[in-house]
Amino acid sequence: MNEVLLDAIRHNNWATERLVAFCRELGLADDQLTTPGVGTFGGVLATLNHLVGSDASYLGALLGVARPEAEDTDLKGLALRAAETEKLWEELLSQPIDVERILVVDDGANEVRVGIFIAQALNHANAHREQVCSILSGLGVEPPDLQAWEYAWATGRIWERTSR
Repeated sequence: MNEVLLDAIRHNNWATERLVAFCRELGLADDQLTTPGVGTFGGVLATLNHLVGSDASYLGALLGVARPEAEDTDLKGLALRAAETEKLWEELLSQPIDVERILVVDDGANEVRVGIFIAQALNHANAHREQVCSILSGLGVEPPDLQAWEYAWATGRIWERTSR
């Protein structure tokens, strides 16, 4: 049943890795990396650190392994952490996932079903990627297209029909 999650999780990993790579290629100055946008978590670097660290933390909870958010790092370190997390998501998806299993979260204050937890992980990443894209737009930079459609084109999951 995990097959239904494959594209969603793989898109999530692809989009984060693509955004980190895009920011690395831009060669943003320190002030461009640290200045927050209006209504965002923080600057580009702080938001990406939070996004990648949270993704690893969500994954750790699902795997039953403590994976605290890493200390702030540069874009190269973020790329490495995102790639490592992608491999662990693939490991998780290779096993049956009981979406009704209960996780204890928020330092023991709450319980949540695994299916909701995964939905939150994906939503959280999307929200923060959009914040980074908003900051980039404010800097006059056209951000990359991170939609699932773009992922589909990049990975051969969508194609033009040859006959109609």
